[in-house]
Amino acid sequence: MKLLRMMIVSFAVASLIQGGVYSAGAATMPEMTKSHNPPDFVKLARELTPTVVNISTKKTVKSMGMQRMPQQNPFGNDPFDDFFGRFFRGLPERPQRQNSLGSGVIISADGDIITNNHVVADADEITVKLSDHHEYKAKILGTDDKLDIAVLKIDPKGKLPFASLGDSDEMRIGEWVMAIGNPFGLERTVTAGIISAKGRVIGSGPYDDFLQTDASINPGNSGGPLINGNGEVIGINTAIIASGQGIGFAIPINMAKAILPQLKEGKKVIRGYLGVNAQLVTADLAKSFGLEEAEGALVSEVYKGSPADKAGMKVGDIILEFDGKPVHEVSELPRLVAGTMVGKTVRVKLLRDGKQLDKTVTVGKLVGEPAESSQMKTSQNIGISVQDMTKEYAESQNIPFAKGVVITAVEPGSLAESVGLMKNDIISQINGVAVVNVSDYAKEIAKIKKGSVVRFLLKRGDSSIFIGFTLS
Repeated sequence: MKLLRMMIVSFAVASLIQGGVYSAGAATMPEMTKSHNPPDFVKLARELTPTVVNISTKKTVKSMGMQRMPQQNPFGNDPFDDFFGRFFRGLPERPQRQNSLGSGVIISADGDIITNNHVVADADEITVKLSDHHEYKAKILGTDDKLDIAVLKIDPKGKLPFASLGDSDEMRIGEWVMAIGNPFGLERTVTAGIISAKGRVIGSGPYDDFLQTDASINPGNSGGPLINGNGEVIGINTAIIASGQGIGFAIPINMAKAILPQLKEGKKVIRGYLGVNAQLVTADLAKSFGLEEAEGALVSEVYKGSPADKAGMKVGDIILEFDGKPVHEVSELPRLVAGTMVGKTVRVKLLRDGKQLDKTVTVGKLVGEPAESSQMKTSQNIGISVQDMTKEYAESQNIPFAKGVVITAVEPGSLAESVGLMKNDIISQINGVAVVNVSDYAKEIAKIKKGSVVRFLLKRGDSSIFIGFTLS
């Protein structure tokens, strides 16, 4: 029997057109004061349920002949899937209709709705169902796949009840929270629990900073609200650990609020840029740099001409604070930088040669993927996202740790998928040149011209393999 692997999964419930169709509900906002005692969940549920909506989507996907639709397998890669995939590859593709289901929360009386990007990504049609069973076609105002947030718009017949957005930074571990959503299509399901942890990094993207909760959330809860005792939305539910119980994750609402104005206007999200590559400060590194505790972000590279370079930052600096906010771990730095307004001048507290000093940095505009997050998509037409391999990522995916650049996503229908590249493959060489980090990867990929042959040396599980392909 195969060992069950721990894996992070999204909450949108998907089924083929011949599968079942689900429905769901909505939520509103009471005025309650903070208390150490459990909040009045009956009142919260009554007043907030009308602001939580069911979101169903339809999209056309391609399938190959008799081949089964690809699914995430909690038991890892099935050799029979690999065999049949090779056997049926090349057969004529035929379109199939796919349905999916998620949740969302109304944030304005005129019909603005927050949900997850993965709930509505690539949808041909989006339907929003309110708690009073009225249905509306929705349009997407804006999306951000890095944060996994989307804003939808419906045109209601009258004013809608809506939820207020709270302050996720004020939430403390152990505080009561409530989730409302449509798990497995069960409309207007209410569950309660506590904040179990903050600042969780689960390897889902460059700005991981999740709230962890034991409030029961399941497939179909994606995009629904996590609510505090005052009836305010403090998170958007987005992921679970499939093999665990009582371990769910929500995007802190403060992160979503930072980009909401841009999303509502349909603009591409603009983020701040520092221009460094940073790494984790281990206990041994902390000792070698004269730190009493392993904290901060260790600068391993400063990009020439970047804001950090202009401010005089150097390799070996340890960033302890950014714009007055402490940097306890390296994963916090990308979020802090990205959430800073472009052009703002901020103070950065550093440790250099055992001494603390301050630098003044004018935040630049991020173009493309953030270098400081160590995650990027290839500029060439390959169809993968990559990041520096870390022990934290390896543990979150239950895969062996190895040095190199790990593939975090493979775009369906892309060149990468067609040649057999897979999520969690670790790229150690490109055309015979060693690849240690994302910077090495980007340099080697940039050298390759369209029509040239590319050779990857990959670490896949306990094996190493070569994959060659022509860049289209």
